[in-house]
This record gives sequence, structure tokens and C-alpha cells, in this order.
Amino acid sequence: MKRRQKVASMMSLTLISGYLLPHSAIIAAPPRSPDKTIDCEILVAGGGLSGVATAYEGLLAGKRVCLTEITDWLGGQISSQGTSALDERPTQRSRQFYSRGYLELRNRIQKKYGKLNPGDCWVSDSCFLPRDAHTILVQMLKDAEKRGKGKLEWFPNTVIKELTISKNDTSTDGQLITGAIAIQHQPAQGAPPLNTLPLSQTIEDAYRYNNSSRFTKTIIRFVPRQSKSKIPWYVVDASETGEIIALADVPYRLGIDGRSFLEPSSSSTSNDPYCTQGFTYTFAMEATKEPQPQKMPPFYLQYSPYFSYELERLANFDLVFTYRRIWSPNQGQPTSFRGVNFTAPTPGDISMQNWTWGNDYRPGTAKDNLVYTRQQLQATGQLKPGGWMGGLRTETFRKAEEHALSYYYWLVAGTTDSQLGKGVKKQQTNNRFLSGLDSPMGTVHGLSKYPYMREGRRIIGRPSWGQPGGFTIWEIDISRRNYNDEYYRKTLPASMYRQLKAALAGLEATSVISGQIKPDQVMRRTRSTIFPDAVGIGHYAIDFHPCMTKSPPEAAGNTERAGERRGGGQAYPFQIALRAMIPQKVDNLIVGGKSIATSHIAAAAYRVHSFEWSAGAAAGTVTAFALKNNVAPYELVDDLPKPEPQLQALKRLLEKNGNPTAFPDTSIFNQNWEDWR
Repeated sequence: MKRRQKVASMMSLTLISGYLLPHSAIIAAPPRSPDKTIDCEILVAGGGLSGVATAYEGLLAGKRVCLTEITDWLGGQISSQGTSALDERPTQRSRQFYSRGYLELRNRIQKKYGKLNPGDCWVSDSCFLPRDAHTILVQMLKDAEKRGKGKLEWFPNTVIKELTISKNDTSTDGQLITGAIAIQHQPAQGAPPLNTLPLSQTIEDAYRYNNSSRFTKTIIRFVPRQSKSKIPWYVVDASETGEIIALADVPYRLGIDGRSFLEPSSSSTSNDPYCTQGFTYTFAMEATKEPQPQKMPPFYLQYSPYFSYELERLANFDLVFTYRRIWSPNQGQPTSFRGVNFTAPTPGDISMQNWTWGNDYRPGTAKDNLVYTRQQLQATGQLKPGGWMGGLRTETFRKAEEHALSYYYWLVAGTTDSQLGKGVKKQQTNNRFLSGLDSPMGTVHGLSKYPYMREGRRIIGRPSWGQPGGFTIWEIDISRRNYNDEYYRKTLPASMYRQLKAALAGLEATSVISGQIKPDQVMRRTRSTIFPDAVGIGHYAIDFHPCMTKSPPEAAGNTERAGERRGGGQAYPFQIALRAMIPQKVDNLIVGGKSIATSHIAAAAYRVHSFEWSAGAAAGTVTAFALKNNVAPYELVDDLPKPEPQLQALKRLLEKNGNPTAFPDTSIFNQNWEDWR
């Protein structure tokens, strides 16, 4: 292991990232002194599954963990975002091959309800109520704190506003986050309780220092705990959109990556940062015995041209209702539609809605993209000291909220279908929209507290062996696709096609490049890339919810971005490389969640529940290991492919703790991965 940081020149990094290198951040003075100062060993930004998993492992390792979350619920996808239906693959689920914390979560769900699937949904083996997920995770962290003798400082309704970043004197060209300022909000005197108003009406207020008519603010300064270590603390970005990597201004990508031999199914020959996957405000609805009054939203006609069952085989209300049914007190009669078996809805059943041609909101242009690019952040002043406002477009949040409420009305009262035409959609008025602080989503307005985010900013890892432009996990690292398809021969330039087949050829790559073996003779790859620095696992299909072509996304006749679904399809079981979690420039920032270094296509698989937990478990273990052994994470991988003894010690620790870094029989000699479904 070399005690140095491998970085490219300023010019090369500018070329690969599309923007200049990070400036040395200077923290702006808040309007008053911080109300409290909290010291941490691990500061986790984001209380979703990845953030909870980071805290869980940090606490079990005896560390002092500070955990912030913009909402008041832990769990992200399964709680505040409402997608409480676990996305899992059959083989991994049947073998129960998950991180120890994720297994504990599943066991606690089963214990809570007496069964793993209280909703009797058919999309998953486990559908449940979002509010219960938060309660379960709170108890899991309390128990981990007790068992590991760690200390948890939990900050709900809290956002990170600023960072202080200074030079790291122990590395050649590195920097360190030396402090962070956060804002925590509570209802102002006489104001309605939290979760009364939708996010679009409160998010900007949450990022302002001053008190308002809605919120009373507490300013918190996070600092490293006193330590003799060369790096006394670590900051983990487990946010939903990569807030900390944007605020720290490290190189990252957004949206589509240009077509290459590594990303051959890309829908574009060049990068397009505005086309990210759609995001979704989920909601819950209850089946009733009698018809209910259904009031058309005043904005419904703007959004109604979008909605559809999408496919004839899905054009059945009961099928859609039970797809993500999260509560079913009385089991209905077995039924089926177009080969799909499920039990019919009964009064009292509760369904959570998350539908592509329903409440997905899919902007894809510079006019309406949700996650601001670096150039947009500069233009809006968010990279100036004190200027950070979350890095998201508030107006797009507002329209997505209207879109979701309109989708509910379409489900129960609509009679049109944008994709299937007339005569398909029937009214279903024996349903009611669930809202209120005691509802499944825990909001007065009935929508999830935060939208389900499928894709945000993704870091570009450090220059690495085989990837001098910055480490990334690409499409070809995980996809089961047969690249002998005629499309690739015709679409890719000859040189790019040869590079693709060489990359898939393994030991015969040199022969393909030299011309001794013709590209079409290369057999289909039958496993994913094996990473020597793997620290976690995941398995899911490359699942796309593509952006729409025109603005606004709900416009009549609008279409999905052409070619976006080509990259979708089945994937082999895959690994989480440590290099994908280490950003450039900042030595004590670790990424755990959807913002790891993946391409646009790979990210469509690296986003589901068990992956997020595995990535968080890795982040918590890596940071605790680094603190204990006085070693920076980048030093564990900077000598690859040469042996890295401390990296191997870390991997042994992960495996010992029940956090797998590889699937069974992972080996360059084992090519038989077809049975993993």
C-alpha cells in the first residue's frame, strides 16, 4: 500500500468530470452562532436505508455516529419515500444471502406482523406499512448502540447547509472536511405540525438559517471528535441525490453517459445530464365497501394525458391495486389476469402506488430536471458560501406532487388511457385516498414525505488501474445482455465494437485487439466483473423508468426518451467495489448509496433496498476500520492490482461480521451464473 494519493492533473480531471476541481471551501457565517456543537467520529448525511446501515455498523463497532435526515422518519425507500415493498431477486432471497442488518430488518418485519408479507402483494415477498418501517429501524439502531457500546446522535428534520474543507497535510493533494453546519427545524409557535404541507412548500425554508412563520431553526455545528488519528472523522454521503458530493464539489456525473464500449447500450452518443430516471411521490389508497365521492383536482386536466396502464397485460385495476398492496386484513379470493396470480382486493386493503405511467414524474430537459447540474448550481448561487439550498428544483417537486394526486383521481375516476386507447380504463370509485398524520404515509396531504429517488449524482472514482479517467462500474460489468446482437454490430463504430468484445473476452482480450480472434467469435460473458476490492453485494435487474423526451413530461403525446430502455434487462449478481465509494480529492468523504461510482445504466440496478443496505454496511465498516487502524480508505486500494494487506483485513472483517463481499462460488474459474435469477 502506498501512502500517497493518486490523482490526475488538473487538466485531465477537468476533462473527465466536465468541470473544474473543487475550490477550498470557506464556510459562511450563519446569522447567529451555532446553537450547539456536536462531535462525531462518523457523520452520516441521509437517514435512508444506506444511512441507517452505515450507522448500524458504526454503532456495532463502538463509534460515535451522528445521523441527519431531512424528514422525521428513518428508512428512506421503505418509510419516508413510501416504497415499502422490498425489491429482491428470487435466488438471493431463497438463499437469504444478504447483509446481516438487512436480514435482521426482514426478521423484524416478520415478527411485527406475524408474517413477512402483511399486504399480500405480488411484486415482492414483503409489502408492509411505511410508518412501521421507521419504528423498526429506530429500535434496530438502539439495540446496535447497546450491543456495540457506540453512541448515536440522531437529528431528524435536519439538512446539511455548509462544509468546511481544508488541505489534508498527510496526503499529496488531498483535502479534508473539517466541519459541517446543519439546520434542524421544528414547527414555529402556532404553526401547523410537520408533514402538514408537501415538500415543495417547505424545502427551501428548511435550508434557510432564519426562523420563519412555519419553522423554528436550530443551527448545529458538527466537528470531528478529538483524536490522534491523521483523519479524526469521516463524513458519509447517504443522501438521496448526492447532496454532500455536490456541496463538497467533487467530480460527479448526472444522467446519461455517452455511448462507449463500456456503456454500449447508451441512448446517446454524448452525455446528457438532464435525463435521469423518473422519481415518484407515492401514496396509499384503501379499498372500500361502498363508492366514495371522488373530487377532481383543479390541475387534473394538465396531467391526465399522461396516465396509462402501459401494457395490455397490466390493464386491470385489481392487478395494479394488489401489485404493491401493503396491508390486507382479510384475504380475498384467488384470481388472475393474463397469467398473473393474486388475491382480489377486499374492503380495508391498503395499496401503495408506484407506477411508471402513473405517479412517476419523468422530466428530462434543462427546463425541468430535478437534480441540478454543477453549472445550474453555479448559476443559482448554490456553490457560494451560504448559498446551498439542497441542489434541487422546487418547481419540479411541486409539479410531481400535482401529478401524483392526479394519478389517484385517474385510477378511481378516469376513463382514458394514453397508451392503450379508448375502452380500457374503467372507473373504480370504491376506494379512498388516505391522508392524515396517522395515515400510512404520515402526512396531512397524503403523499410520501419525500419522493422515491431512483437516481441522483454519481461520483467519478479516483484514477485507478485500468480506468485512468476515474473508476466507474459500467453496464458491461453487470449486464446479461448478448452483445452479439445485430444492433451492436451496426450501431457501434468498428473500433468501439472491437473494444467491447475485447473487454468481454477476458484472457483473450489481446488476441481480439490484435485481430487474431474476430470480435464475433467472442462468447457471451456469463458472470459479472469480479472486483478485488469488493466490500458489498447486490442483485437486481437493470430496471429503467426513462425520462420523457419533451418538456413538460406530462404533455399530451410525449414519449419516453428513445433508446433508454435498451440498456435495461437482467443482470448477474454484482459487487460493490470500494473504489466506487471513494470520491476524488476529499480524503474523509465516503459515499454509501445510490451516488457511488456507477454509470447511468448500471445505476438502474444499483438502487434497490438490499443494495442500499449493503453499501451502507460497507460504509460503516470501512470508516470504523479506517479510524481504528489510522489508515485512509484510498490507501487500501491505491496499489491495486498489487496485493493490499489491509484491504484483505477489511474484507475478512466484513465477512466475519456477516456482510458478504461476494456471492457463493465467485471465482474467475466459475462461469456458471445463469442459475441466479
